[in-house]
Amino acid sequence: MNQDTICAIATAQGGAIGCIRVSGPESIEITSRIFAPVAAGKKLEDSKPYTLTFGHIREEEEVIDEVLVSLFRAPHSYTGEDSTEITCHGSSYILQKVVQLLIKNGCRMAQPGEYTQRAFLNGKMDLSQAEAVADLIASSSAATHRLAMSQMRGGFSKELASLRDQLLHFTSLIELELDFSDHEELEFADRTELCRLADDIERVISHLVHSFSVGNAIKNGVPVAIIGETNAGKSTLLNVLLNEEKAIVSDIHGTTRDVIEDTVNLGGITFRFIDTAGIRQTSDTIESLGIERTFQKLDQAEIVLWMIDATDAASQIAQLSARILPHCAGKQLILVFNKADLIADASSTALNVSSIAPLDFASDHPIATSDRVQSISISAKDREHIDELQQMLVSAAHLPAISGSDVIVTNIRHYEALSRALEAIHRVQQGLASNLSGDFLSQDIRECIFHLSDIAGEVTNDMVLRNIFEHFCIGK
Repeated sequence: MNQDTICAIATAQGGAIGCIRVSGPESIEITSRIFAPVAAGKKLEDSKPYTLTFGHIREEEEVIDEVLVSLFRAPHSYTGEDSTEITCHGSSYILQKVVQLLIKNGCRMAQPGEYTQRAFLNGKMDLSQAEAVADLIASSSAATHRLAMSQMRGGFSKELASLRDQLLHFTSLIELELDFSDHEELEFADRTELCRLADDIERVISHLVHSFSVGNAIKNGVPVAIIGETNAGKSTLLNVLLNEEKAIVSDIHGTTRDVIEDTVNLGGITFRFIDTAGIRQTSDTIESLGIERTFQKLDQAEIVLWMIDATDAASQIAQLSARILPHCAGKQLILVFNKADLIADASSTALNVSSIAPLDFASDHPIATSDRVQSISISAKDREHIDELQQMLVSAAHLPAISGSDVIVTNIRHYEALSRALEAIHRVQQGLASNLSGDFLSQDIRECIFHLSDIAGEVTNDMVLRNIFEHFCIGK
């Protein structure tokens, strides 16, 4: 694959400037065939690396555009290969014409993620850094940007490399003992030191595994389920929070029959709001399926917005508490008393709201005395107290401040590999406590090393690589 010279448009359509990337063994030669420097007697192949050359892209005698060509020589380029970047005007015709000329002269179109894949294969970055490139492109908040930059710069890789090197040292000593198994008194690997190391590694891997819940929320958004009876105002609230007409709003009960999801950034945190079907007794098969999905999404949420019609609050809480509360243990629950504009005395409504909530939670239920329960009175229709609700959501997310040096797992593939590595190191700890023989210890240590190496791509097979890079955008 790396013997081909590839090209692709690397910028989005609609801008004033466009960029075409060319990479491969013939990239400079092929670019020279369609590019004529303005300076008399100058040739692109004679240019120094990291320089810009001004000139024209030509098709025979016709000038297609005035461009700047950047030149990079292997191995000092993004892909580790000879590369050029052609910066031209952003016309879709010009960009497509330049690509056609490159293909006509020996290039082929790049596959999604092929530039980054080549960078990985040429040793310019490990696999976790390559995956961070996609995360950086997709970052939509300051937190996701910081995490992607930290991983792309190798913060995560260095952490894993340190663990792997320590494990390799000890497994080599243990296997050395096996070579001298006829001398039972020989012990090259200090078991006390290995116990200490296993405990340290278990602590680090366990921390990384547990960080995934935070990392996943930062990357994909904190899941917030909006639940309640029909016509409580769930879809109206979703539209207000998203600032667009995402869900159909109607006075007819059971309008929302399926799950509607979208994300929005509040206070630097991405929230994934999930509007669900209203909970009620119904004989409608489709609506019943929607209500079933409501409880599935309720189980997946970290924050629950229970929408309650303030004009009938006591009745709704009494009817739904037994169905909703068992799904809310361990979650942040916010009781949102909607339609406060229909209550004559707003101040007394707030007092009634605070007095209703505790009375209707069973005293023996774990949520009854939890600080995870909050309540607020709003009018989604008139957008009253929406700012306060948003602040309440930011507070309920409980996401830590992220710095560029923090190592937090955001990738499900990394999480699965770390979970298996953690299982392996637990077996090492148990084996040491049971005075297990060196060959069994070595096997478990090597399994831990294998899973840590899998994250960096040292043992990853071609199928995994294809799955990772096919989700990249073309041109990166």
